[in-house]
Amino acid sequence: MGRDPPERPGIRRPGGRSLQARRARARARRRRRLAALLGLAAAALAVLLVVPALGTDTRGARIVRFTINSPLVHATVPVAAVVPAGASAGPRPLLVFLHGKGEDQNSNLDDAMFAALARLGSRAPDVVFPYGGPDSYWHDRADGAWGSFVVNEVIAQALSRLHADPKRVAIGGISMGGFGALDIARLHRGRFCAVGGHSAALWVSGGESAPGAFDDAQDFARHDVIAAARSGDPYPGAAVWIDVGSADPFRAADTTLAEMLRADGHAVQFHIWPGSHDQSYWQGHWSNYLQFYATALANCHHA
Repeated sequence: MGRDPPERPGIRRPGGRSLQARRARARARRRRRLAALLGLAAAALAVLLVVPALGTDTRGARIVRFTINSPLVHATVPVAAVVPAGASAGPRPLLVFLHGKGEDQNSNLDDAMFAALARLGSRAPDVVFPYGGPDSYWHDRADGAWGSFVVNEVIAQALSRLHADPKRVAIGGISMGGFGALDIARLHRGRFCAVGGHSAALWVSGGESAPGAFDDAQDFARHDVIAAARSGDPYPGAAVWIDVGSADPFRAADTTLAEMLRADGHAVQFHIWPGSHDQSYWQGHWSNYLQFYATALANCHHA
């Protein structure tokens, strides 16, 4: 599914001009690969604008597709958004949902998600699914400011196009996207009513991280969610959810973060359910996820 567990250490200490050259070549390769993938995504978007997805019951929800010409990530990025069926008494809240490694803006537009969204009725939020590259890990790094892209460009465009409520915004994601959501919410305190990490790709040290997840040791340190929790609650005022499968390789790190947040005094909702790091696990819990976000957004009173 493109959400593989870590295979070998992904961080190395700086060590001379040869290493710098290798990093530069790696960044160039990442940019070329991203450009190629964005081209494929744009082609797929053109088809999807004409031909509805076969075999997926949207339960009356409307899919809105658009692109963002982003100076922050140096690319034109496709985005999918879902507007729930039915009337709303006012602007709906907005959920930003980030995909996992190797996936795209369409990966979570499946039957389980649409069914869970429909069950919420009038409490259902608008949901925006941006594309985040194959392995950006949704943070500001050498080849693009992916975290800033979400906060400054995706959310702004979604609010404008969907006419959603700017005072009620939540962020969540799966695997790589779970890490990204937790990191972005940490860096933008007070911006989000809720944050959710579903099988979040977390590591307690840079040496354990997946290859390509971070540029170097300094990049890991700037986005070390677990280390941030050691210094106090990084999510004051926001509802927090973390879940992970009992056989998930990220279980230990996700548990560590949840325990630290509770030690900080945060009433985090933490669940370990049967399952591994795969699609069947996530599809089985869409109702849990969306119920959490809907409740948190309904109770949110940001000024």
